[in-house]
Amino acid sequence: MSGFSAAGLRRMLSRLRDVMAGIGAVQERLDKVVALIADDLKADVCSCYVMRAGEVLELFATFGLSQKAVHLTRLRVGEGLVGEIAAHARPVALADAWSHPQFVYRPETGEDFFRSLMGVPMIQAGRVIGVLVVQTRQERPFNDWEVETLETVAMVIAELMAATQIVRREELFQSEGNALLHVRLTGVSLHPGVGIGVAVMHKPHVRIGRLVSDDPIVEEKRLQVALDTLRAEVDALIDGAHGDDLGDSYRDILEVYRMFADDRGWISRISEAIASGLTAEAAVQRVHDDTRIRMMQVSDAILRERLQDLDDLANRLLSILAGGGMKAELPDNAILVCRSIGPTELLDYDRRKLKGLVMEEGSPTMLAAVVAKALDLPVVAQVQGALNRIDAFDQIVLDANAGQVVLRPSEEVVDLYTAAVEARVKQKAAYVAFRDLPAVTRDGVKISLHLNAGFLLDMHGLTETNADGIGLYRTEMPFLALPTLPDVKTQETLYKQVLDGAGGRPVTFRTLDVGGDKIAASSTQAPEDNPAMGWRSIRLTLDRPSLLRQQLRALIKATAGRQLRVMFPMIATLAEFDAARKILDMELVRHARHGGRPPLSVKVGTMLEVPSLLWQLEELAKRVDFISIGTNDLMQFIFAADRGNTRLAHRYDTLSPAVLRMLSGVIAACDAGHVELSVCGDLAGAPREALALVALGFRTLSMSAAGIGPVRAAIRSATLSELGSFVRSRLMAPQASLRESLRAFALDRGLAV
Repeated sequence: MSGFSAAGLRRMLSRLRDVMAGIGAVQERLDKVVALIADDLKADVCSCYVMRAGEVLELFATFGLSQKAVHLTRLRVGEGLVGEIAAHARPVALADAWSHPQFVYRPETGEDFFRSLMGVPMIQAGRVIGVLVVQTRQERPFNDWEVETLETVAMVIAELMAATQIVRREELFQSEGNALLHVRLTGVSLHPGVGIGVAVMHKPHVRIGRLVSDDPIVEEKRLQVALDTLRAEVDALIDGAHGDDLGDSYRDILEVYRMFADDRGWISRISEAIASGLTAEAAVQRVHDDTRIRMMQVSDAILRERLQDLDDLANRLLSILAGGGMKAELPDNAILVCRSIGPTELLDYDRRKLKGLVMEEGSPTMLAAVVAKALDLPVVAQVQGALNRIDAFDQIVLDANAGQVVLRPSEEVVDLYTAAVEARVKQKAAYVAFRDLPAVTRDGVKISLHLNAGFLLDMHGLTETNADGIGLYRTEMPFLALPTLPDVKTQETLYKQVLDGAGGRPVTFRTLDVGGDKIAASSTQAPEDNPAMGWRSIRLTLDRPSLLRQQLRALIKATAGRQLRVMFPMIATLAEFDAARKILDMELVRHARHGGRPPLSVKVGTMLEVPSLLWQLEELAKRVDFISIGTNDLMQFIFAADRGNTRLAHRYDTLSPAVLRMLSGVIAACDAGHVELSVCGDLAGAPREALALVALGFRTLSMSAAGIGPVRAAIRSATLSELGSFVRSRLMAPQASLRESLRAFALDRGLAV
């Protein structure tokens, strides 16, 4: 086996193709397949385990083990080495399998004499559907080429098994009980709203008819033609964005896909798979499955989402190779159901007919979620078992306000949600009606409402909401979306587009707020136990000053003749701010030395999100022009409660007297130091919380576009003198939260909360 070559792999794949295309029952063909693999790889054993209901792996075929064990030996996912491979979707290669702590001996198999073991997951459409294992009598190591060879063979077998439906779909999930009763599935809301309609299954996975090629040169040419077509399609989408109702706002996301389509590493891996004997389609699928396996091993959620967005690219390329298109005809009330979806896939659908999106995976920072928000499309993600439990044309109520999906709802349920949809339409119309009115309290106090943004797509919200400016532009979002770090020129172009989109309204650019593994995906740095309090944000960019210098250089160039507002995140000490400010000053001097046109003015600030800064405010006020409170991080640090931990989600309340007293102290310190102050965390975008902030003395709030209408309505309904007296009188209250008392106050006075 150690001498196995690419030519040998091609011959074996050709033989496998002949067996799979032959006549006979699936079991007979599987038996021939494992015997063929054992013979070609010079192994004593080859076994195929198949995933059954309840996450159980059943021995389906073997050459070398006892035939009595077939359909008798079963292992749970995670049990034994085979279960370990399935659980983590990772290959295992051991010279002495018996010495491994995960090894499980099953006497009925007769594997007493076999010492070494190499096993790989069988993956189809991104899911583990089985495990392929080879064993030898002698102890011997396996090299990377041998593992890759078995992975290629496993992919071919997985496609055979999927095509023959060796395990029926109905077996893989339990019945929901009485089919006449509606079923509720829960998930995570990515964008609020309610959608009522019928399920449309987004099935980007293309069934590959031909897996093994006879001529790698022909397949390589097919790949290059398909890549040219892919690039042309993406270019057409980019050009089409000019005439879109959202203008150029999609362009930055679509540009990401143009770069993905030109990624040399991705293309070269596909070419290598073609050289091994696979067709172009099978090679794309093989490389894509490998990427998904690696993605699932990454601890950082945001990096996983960036890799997940590559699904879009692979699916589109597979569709081109198969001669099909990505577009689907929709009913007028379509609820799209998918495992995941890329932004260009979502844009391919007729958005006038889309009423909602349900995903098994996904989270807020994925690119498709950004597009869905711009389309105001209700989205519920992380709905476990959605693809198994939802069938095409099932009636669905999507309650993205509560993070729920209701299948086969009764007439009463539909009527209830229909009323909610009608109420939301009226409410949105009301927000639009007074979007041009200032956010002024009844007694004449003006509150400035700003927008949080991270993509050019978000800039459309300025016009929709008539916000006063961009209070927080998250510059890291393009960094996370692109496969390589954008250079100074690329960043400069982006920042100019942001400023142009703002139309003269102020824009506050936050420098990179990322973790090390997001900047360098190939980094070998050990994962951190608590990345939220680890090597991230300003800590990373001060340790890698070239990153910060390049970004600040691009910002200075982009703001030539315009105001530059730059904000440093995650500052914990005065020394960190001084170090960051020094780098900015160096770049300003460099810009002037090179004859560059300077910014019209420069204002420098910091995020207040690390509690240690609370005791340095007096000195900090002498150094900064503005402070913006990032309540998301600040609250989790104050309460020592991970905001992503659902067990703690409702344990601590941001409207507690302690929090409000702390915020009141920040206002006093900033007033004394004549420093601009704002809030840009989630606290600012909820009407009740926003009223509490205004009552304390905040006059600038920054939030998502969806929050501006409700917050403006709440502010315009309130009398600040009454509201301020009420909140301040309860800052020393013993209860854990003022939420309910503030709610009662609002109801009593008819405030719009």
